[in-house]
Amino acid sequence: MYFYYMNKKYFIAIIPPSPIINEIEDMKKKIVLLHNTKGALRSPAHITLHRPFEWKEKNEEILINQLSQFKSEKPFLIPLKNFGFFEPRVVFINVPNSKGLTELYTELKHFCQKKLKLLNEVNDLRGFHPHITIAFRDLKKPLFYELKKEFESKEYNNSFNYSGFSLLKFEKTWEVMHNFLI
Repeated sequence: MYFYYMNKKYFIAIIPPSPIINEIEDMKKKIVLLHNTKGALRSPAHITLHRPFEWKEKNEEILINQLSQFKSEKPFLIPLKNFGFFEPRVVFINVPNSKGLTELYTELKHFCQKKLKLLNEVNDLRGFHPHITIAFRDLKKPLFYELKKEFESKEYNNSFNYSGFSLLKFEKTWEVMHNFLI
């Protein structure tokens, strides 16, 4: 009997702990309720370490086992400071780039290239710009500029200790399928 195994979409990210994730999810929900957008609700609040990639679902265990071998056991603080924008569609919480975060990203990027044959931002001129999206994709330009004006004057300050990263899988929404803790 022949079975067709589909590729699924995955990505690797840092998920903030509670109560920070709850605060951010509440921000996203408020934007949805007030402005009828929902794109940002398709995934939990996160800092992307490896953009979405395809992987055969039947080989998920290989993916998890390989990622379990990645070791970055240096804890560091992840600050969250105010808001930023990618015009004309994205509103996000700034994640100031730190030595610890940059090293984690670089080490994981090289690990994924070597062990999993996955490419990340290597050919992308934007580089690594850590952030937590609160509105995007279905944001129309006029609404983007309205939200930009609103969020430019708001302050948000928080931080959390890095304790590991997560593998997310797309079903109907992005769901955490495995956590890799340090």
